[in-house]
Amino acid sequence: MSEYFSLSDCDVIGFDLDHTLCRYHLKETSRLIYESVARYLVEHKGYDKDLLTLSPATWDFCFKGLVVDLEDGNLVKLAEDGTVLRATHGTHNLSTEEIMKHYGPKREWKHFNSLNTSYTRSGMDVREWTKYYFYDNYFDLPGVLLCARVVDMLHKRGHEVTSDFWKDMLAAIDHNYNTSAFREDAGTYFPSVKRNPGRYLQPCSESVKTWLRSMKNAGKVLLLITSSHSDYCRLVCEHVLGKDFEEMFDIIITNALKPGFFSLVPHQRPFRTLVNDVEDSEGLPCLEKPGWYSQGNWPHLHELLKSMTGKPEPKVVYFGDSMRSDMFPASSYAKWETVMIVEEAEGEGAAAARSAEAPAEPQEKKGKYEGMKTPSATSEQWGSYFVDVQRSPGGEEECPRLTWCCHSIHTYSTMAIPSVEAIADLPLDYKFPRFSPDKPRTTGYYPRPPDSLLKWDQSHS
Repeated sequence: MSEYFSLSDCDVIGFDLDHTLCRYHLKETSRLIYESVARYLVEHKGYDKDLLTLSPATWDFCFKGLVVDLEDGNLVKLAEDGTVLRATHGTHNLSTEEIMKHYGPKREWKHFNSLNTSYTRSGMDVREWTKYYFYDNYFDLPGVLLCARVVDMLHKRGHEVTSDFWKDMLAAIDHNYNTSAFREDAGTYFPSVKRNPGRYLQPCSESVKTWLRSMKNAGKVLLLITSSHSDYCRLVCEHVLGKDFEEMFDIIITNALKPGFFSLVPHQRPFRTLVNDVEDSEGLPCLEKPGWYSQGNWPHLHELLKSMTGKPEPKVVYFGDSMRSDMFPASSYAKWETVMIVEEAEGEGAAAARSAEAPAEPQEKKGKYEGMKTPSATSEQWGSYFVDVQRSPGGEEECPRLTWCCHSIHTYSTMAIPSVEAIADLPLDYKFPRFSPDKPRTTGYYPRPPDSLLKWDQSHS
C-alpha cells in the first residue's frame, strides 16, 4: 500500500452528514440536546428539576470518547490497551487508589475486549439492559454530563445506582429522536432546529461547495450516507449546502442505520424508495440506479458502484466523524478508505481557516455562553482526547499514554482532519501521508498533528 493517499485515486467519494459535511454550533446544539433529554426525565420520569440548571463551568465535564460503566455509575477514560486512565463516579473524580480499588492493580476495564473488537454499544441497538455505553459523537456528548448528574442525583436521594436509570435515558432519547419525531414535531430537539436552523447549523463555505462540484465534474461518484431521516437531512442540507444540494450527489442514503448498514452481513436491510419522506413498505431486491434511498446495505450499494464506475473493485473513500458508525465499520467490513473528522484537533493547534460565512458560533445570545467550554476543546477534568498520563499511587510518577480513541483513529482511519474545510482548497491529486503501523503516530493528521501527540512523539523519539 502506498504511504500516501489522494482523492484523485478514488472512484467514489462518500460523506456522512452530521458533524462531517454539516458542522454544528456545538455550544448551542449541546445545550439543546441536554435540555431535550433532561426535560423528558424531569417531566415524564420524575427526576429532580435541578437537572435543568447548568452553570457554564459544568460543561467542562463533556468529553468525547468516555465509556459509562452502567453497573456502578462510573465514567472511564481508557488507554489504548484498556487501562483506566481517569474515572469519575457521577461527576466526582476517582483518585488513583479508588480506580485501583474498582479495577484492580492493573486498572483493567473488564469489558474492553468486547468494546475494542466491535465498537458496539449494545444498549442502544437492542433496547435491553446493557453493561456499558460508549459516547463517541457530539449528538451523544451532552449525555455524558446528564448521565453523571443523574448518578449524583441518585446518591443525593439515597438510592442505589443500578442500570435501571439507563432505561429512562433510552426512553428520553427515543422520545426526542425517533424517525417520526421530526414530522410530528415531537420532543424538543427537532422543533427547535426547524424554528431556527441558523442557530444550530453552520453553512458550508463556498470552497466546500466548489470542492464537491469539482469532484463530481472530475467524474467521481459522490455519495451521502447518513443515519438521519430524510426530512431532517433535507432541512440540514438545504441550510448548509443550498436548495440545489441534491445535484451535488449521485446517491443519497438516509436512515442508513449505521453501523448496521456496513456490518449486518448476510442479514442486510433492503433499500427502500421514498415518497414525501415516507419509506416504501416493499424493500428493493437490489439497487439498480443512482437516486435517493432509505436504509439499505453496503453489498447492494457496492454492486451499483461497480456498475456506475465500470470497475470490478471501485476505490471508495468515506468521510465521517464517528468511530463506531463510520470509521470502524466502513474500514473493517466494506474495506473502504476512511477520513475521520476530529474537531478536537482544532483545540490542539490544527485549526483550519474559517471563512466569514462559517463563523465559529452565532453572535446572538453570546452572553449566555460566556465561560462555557466548547465540547471539542480539551477538558480540565478529562485532559486531552489524544494523550494522557497514567499516575502511580500517590501521584509521584506519571507515564504518558495514548488514549484508546487516539489508537482507534490510527488503526481504522486512512487520515484525520479537523474539518472538510481544511482540505477543500487543495487540488484533488494532493498526496496526504496516511496512517501506517510503520510510521510515527503523528503521521496521518492534516494539516498537522495535535499538540499533545507531537509532545508524546518527541518524548518517545
